[in-house]
Amino acid sequence: MITEEQVKKVLEDINDPHLHTSLTDLDAIKEVKIKENLLSLKLAIAQPGTAEQMQLQQEVVTALKEAGAESVGLRFEKLPDSVIAEHGSAEEEEGGSLLDRTDKTTFISVTSGKGGVGKSTVSVNLAISLARQGKKVGIIDADIYGFSVPDMMGIEERPRVVGERIYPVDRFGVQVISMGFFVEDNSPIIWRGPMLGKMLNNFFNEVEWDDLDYLILDLPPGTGDVALDIHSMLPHSKEIIVTTPHATAAFVAARAGAMALKTEHEILGVIENMAYFESEVTGEKEYVFGKGGGQKLAEELKTEVLAQVPLGQPDYDEEVFAPSVYAEDHKIGKIYTDIASKVIEKTKK
Repeated sequence: MITEEQVKKVLEDINDPHLHTSLTDLDAIKEVKIKENLLSLKLAIAQPGTAEQMQLQQEVVTALKEAGAESVGLRFEKLPDSVIAEHGSAEEEEGGSLLDRTDKTTFISVTSGKGGVGKSTVSVNLAISLARQGKKVGIIDADIYGFSVPDMMGIEERPRVVGERIYPVDRFGVQVISMGFFVEDNSPIIWRGPMLGKMLNNFFNEVEWDDLDYLILDLPPGTGDVALDIHSMLPHSKEIIVTTPHATAAFVAARAGAMALKTEHEILGVIENMAYFESEVTGEKEYVFGKGGGQKLAEELKTEVLAQVPLGQPDYDEEVFAPSVYAEDHKIGKIYTDIASKVIEKTKK
């Protein structure tokens, strides 16, 4: 079992990425808890919530596991200003921000009123369908607590961090960044409001995005802190609202749509997911979750239903693992191709 002394010994050889000083010399270890070889650690660093914190997190976790910890939970806080001043400047180097490219990149937020309606599946397949039509596309998995995009797309690698820039992972021609890349062992995220907003801001400012035609943002369901932060960061974002046909799902989705309208975001349309189940044997449609929710929501938000997407699994491909991605010639894949074409037509500049 790893001991507190071993933890401190390991951290002697790891530096704060901005102050270039050992974590132990900075008195950065604020809390160490060890229970049944499960290690919980709180560190103070010069600039929490940055790309360098992500890189440091990976370095610390790897080193502690090599020293014998089975599982490592990390929390970060900011070092006192006096310590930062003593050991040097913590000024950030400025890189290009995606937020400066609003004239070139169309931002599309995909949102819903509640979880479980297939919002992330829609985000992933819309992004891939746009890329199949020759567009340069990125996706931010901004569902901080429920990140799932890497798993859905079958991504096993992690972004490269070079200096102070993060390079997104490319999969199916889509550039991908997700909180899931920076969490060890699927650990729960315990950050709150301001820190979450700062992390999202880093996804825009510290990621080395290629020139993008479209950036898809898979937002958390509802109208919480993260959604509000996105609305304030991206005053000209477009939105797609995802719902099921069920009346209750459509009712709560209307709240997300109302927030978009109040913040002057343009709603491109509604996607009614899980609209029906179509029997492969008889071709008969069964409306498992009822009817009419998508149309009712579209009427309330004064927009249109972009598509009704039925229930159905992607085809299993042994060579290309991507459990939530529909092939271009799949019946549902063709629906997403049509959605992408509509989005391109609606966002022509």
